[in-house]
Amino acid sequence: MPDKKTADAITEQLKHWGEEPDSDAEVLNLVYAELHRQAHRYLQRERPGHVLQTTALVHEAYLKLSKQRSFGWENRSQFYGIAATVMRRILIDFARSKHRQRRGGPNEDIPIDNAVTIAVSDNRFDLLELNEALERLADMDPELSKIVELRFFSGLDIAETALALGVSESTIKRGWATAKAFLHRELTRP
Repeated sequence: MPDKKTADAITEQLKHWGEEPDSDAEVLNLVYAELHRQAHRYLQRERPGHVLQTTALVHEAYLKLSKQRSFGWENRSQFYGIAATVMRRILIDFARSKHRQRRGGPNEDIPIDNAVTIAVSDNRFDLLELNEALERLADMDPELSKIVELRFFSGLDIAETALALGVSESTIKRGWATAKAFLHRELTRP
């Protein structure tokens, strides 16, 4: 994560994003390295030979985020949290489209057994199944789902996640333990 001065500069630029002609380039320069780091972490968990590259994922995510000009960005942590969600959705959409192409077209359902796999601890789970489990978790407790996104997908540590969500570190630790138990149960069901 950036130092305090850089973090403050990012927050300030995000608050004024889109107000001036050069603001897009300034924001991109400030956030690119962290977005690249997040994308790299996402893709490290993908199966070997995944065709989507880190830079392509960063650019796709940035394009989607840049369409949110009217959004009132509060700080860089909020921006990176939303960026993590956007990257996850891009990968989910990519996985769905690749498997549908292989199965005969966009109207056919995707068998979960054939979805893209990502590493979770020592086990392998498919990305689409993990996404479905995260959606069930979000229905049950949106805060726990956000903790998983920030910890697992963005790679934030306990302190960074607490800062991003504006809660205590002990709240994040309890939430992380609960979320992991829920996901383990959901992903290991016969």
